[in-house]
Amino acid sequence: MSTATRVPETHELEGDDALETLRRTGWGRLAKDSFQRFRAADGFSHSRALAFQITFTLLPATIAVVGLATILHAAKFRDILRQTVTRLAPGPAGDIIVTAIKQGERTVGGGARAALLFGAVATLISAATAMGQVERGANRIYGVEQDRPTLHKYGVGVLLACTTGLLMVLAFVLIVAGADIAKATKFSGVAWEVLRWPLSILFLVIAVALLFKAAPKRRQPAASWLAVGSALAVLLWFAFTGLLALYLGLSTTFGQTYGPLAGMIGILAWALLTSLAAYLGLAFAAQLEAVRAGVPGPATGQQANSRGRARHRRAALR
Repeated sequence: MSTATRVPETHELEGDDALETLRRTGWGRLAKDSFQRFRAADGFSHSRALAFQITFTLLPATIAVVGLATILHAAKFRDILRQTVTRLAPGPAGDIIVTAIKQGERTVGGGARAALLFGAVATLISAATAMGQVERGANRIYGVEQDRPTLHKYGVGVLLACTTGLLMVLAFVLIVAGADIAKATKFSGVAWEVLRWPLSILFLVIAVALLFKAAPKRRQPAASWLAVGSALAVLLWFAFTGLLALYLGLSTTFGQTYGPLAGMIGILAWALLTSLAAYLGLAFAAQLEAVRAGVPGPATGQQANSRGRARHRRAALR
């Protein structure tokens, strides 16, 4: 896989520096160069690989949660989970998970405990592997050609899965199931409806910024600097998910085309769009830092070609 131009490590960069660099460069130019950096790093291939890992994480996590709900006889919790899945993975994308939840409701005794244990272990392994894929793609976007050593890489992946991963889950739950949780716990009211949205979005931006800070094998600037890229990733995720929901809601041929596989295809499509949002936001953060460091060209060899043309012009003038 190809690698974008290396971004020099910069120090003591804060959010104010990011906004100033963004104002000088302009959103349009930076967005264009960020997409070029994304393509130079083979971002679409990394996004497909991450989407596969997200799917592998989502399914065992659902099994674990259903097993826990069954053991605790928490019918309301299962209802909230079903509604959350339907909103998070819209249309046929969530049908396959809803079927798994209904199957879990009929599981009792040792079967539920086995589902909880198997699902929890498989989720942790899959989530750590997904975080390892995030590092691989992030390194190529920043121009780093080698990942961390294997044990270090997946050790960091486990820590990220248990921190930023859980924070992302909390933010998603607040977004898509906040109203249902309030009804189930009788903690409802105008204040909750107003506050849960900015709080959930804030949690999501912080989680993505921390992921952007810890995933690449390099010294990253402050999380406040990375907040610009993480905010863009969150915005793209909302936009992509909304467009997918609109398409699945309006389409009359999607289920007919894929038949029984419609649910799995829908989950993979949602996971791919989620991965694209994350890597595009990271490419934006990387390109912003590259501009700040004086290395604006995003594609490998672009600076070398520019210097060669400049030397050629100087030689022609002499």
